[in-house]
Amino acid sequence: MALLSALTPVLAVVLCLFIGFMLLRSRDKETTSPTSPGKTGGAPKADFRPWVDQDLQDETETKGKEEEDGDWVDDNEEEEILHVPYSPPGYPEGTMLERSKGFYTLMNQRRSVRFISPQPVPREVVNNAILTAGTAPSGAHTEPWTFVVVSDPGTKHQVRCIVEEEEEVNYRQRMGDKWVNDLAQLRTNWIKEYLDVAPYLILVFKQTYGIVANGKKRTHYYNEISVSLSCGLLLAALQNAGLVTVTTTPLNCGPKLRLLLKRPANEKLLMLLPVGYPAHDATVPDLKRKPLDDIMVHI
Repeated sequence: MALLSALTPVLAVVLCLFIGFMLLRSRDKETTSPTSPGKTGGAPKADFRPWVDQDLQDETETKGKEEEDGDWVDDNEEEEILHVPYSPPGYPEGTMLERSKGFYTLMNQRRSVRFISPQPVPREVVNNAILTAGTAPSGAHTEPWTFVVVSDPGTKHQVRCIVEEEEEVNYRQRMGDKWVNDLAQLRTNWIKEYLDVAPYLILVFKQTYGIVANGKKRTHYYNEISVSLSCGLLLAALQNAGLVTVTTTPLNCGPKLRLLLKRPANEKLLMLLPVGYPAHDATVPDLKRKPLDDIMVHI
């Protein structure tokens, strides 16, 4: 009996540890999806956050033997970059204030427009907008962006078919009630007529790594942030030219669109922009932007 009394606390601790272990295993089974995030029948809609976990995810990653070959550009192979004097134009304070106000006024007129005119747009205007996007800063000046401009009607329609097929599944199954309800006030759905109507579609791809002339791979640092910065400049350039667009990030469409447009495996779709003039009967939601005090902290 004395031995049993001595062992009782030990047995109690062991029993508690065993119960805790079983509870943890049970919780893991409930929260772990048996299928990939994009498939139905996975995690419950309340827990599934595709805008965080899966946004434009392209599962066609180039891993395994291809990356183990070590065929990457060595730092010593890079040419030395010369540094030259930089003297940008300066402005008096009054002119600076006037220019800053004028640019804000122009950009404050920018809206996401889903009703786009089929009226032709000069190709050079789009070229200049993309050249402007190409002035964005990038990690180690790798410029990890590719802008695919589509004006061919047949290809535009193929893009639309791919997007609408996936978007219907997104709205009905993947996105969840909260996301769909949040979009309801904007009157959006999976029907994307503007993909056929807009004179141009610009599909922006991020290059996860570069390929130099000798076939070796080059690291692209912060490639997604760099390409996102270039997209901001692209939106500003289009607004400056009097054109409109709507930023779309069609969930689960990246791999199919990449194959359609014959882009290499190191490129992943980041954004799709229909570009043109606004339709004569275009409407936009009457939204208000946050005032300066709500978006800036001055220390």
